[in-house]
Amino acid sequence: MNLRVGVVLPTFRDSLVEALGVAADAARLGIDGVFCYDHLWPMGDRSRPAFAPFPVLAHLAATHPGLTVGTLVARIGLVSDAVLEAQFRTLAYLAPGRVIAALGTGDKLNREENDAYGIAYGSADERRASLASVADSLQRVGIEVWIGGLAAATRAIAHDRDLTVNLWGVSIEELKEEAKNGPVTWAGPAPAAREALQEHLELASRANASWVVYGWPVDLEALASFKHRL
Repeated sequence: MNLRVGVVLPTFRDSLVEALGVAADAARLGIDGVFCYDHLWPMGDRSRPAFAPFPVLAHLAATHPGLTVGTLVARIGLVSDAVLEAQFRTLAYLAPGRVIAALGTGDKLNREENDAYGIAYGSADERRASLASVADSLQRVGIEVWIGGLAAATRAIAHDRDLTVNLWGVSIEELKEEAKNGPVTWAGPAPAAREALQEHLELASRANASWVVYGWPVDLEALASFKHRL
């Protein structure tokens, strides 16, 4: 399998300077894609800022035509299903064939963000129903969809539709086990040492992951070196 590699940009900042610089470096080095979180603030620290993902991704899609752009993950319930779908369709118009709509339901750790702005927080079943509806809509218009989450009921939405499951921070053994059920990608913190990073990439590739996406910071040159060896 030809493993693709990406990075989640540092958008929990007062400025986009660092995030745009990381994206430019990724494009220059031949990294496959850049991703953005979808939060109103970093989890657990409402005092810090967070840039909205879609304007950032739209700018990068237009600026770097070689990059795939995506969310990791766009969370059901922050906006209406119709608005969320429209945001992805608009992004796909700017970057046809280069958009990944990674979707998630969120969990109790995210609820504070909704409550702070008076945004309704549906039950787990309601959020999963919306997730399935949005995934179906985006899949029909040809946008690549990943389903993020560890809950079996959430992953079942992906299995039933032959969609990719994205797993955050799981072990290689857990990744390998999930790959038995269908397409899978891995995301999470990057190992600090170059040797450990490249070993992790090799193991993820052997476990049949199609993508590995590391949160910032990560050694982009080590990522590029691994990719160009494939």
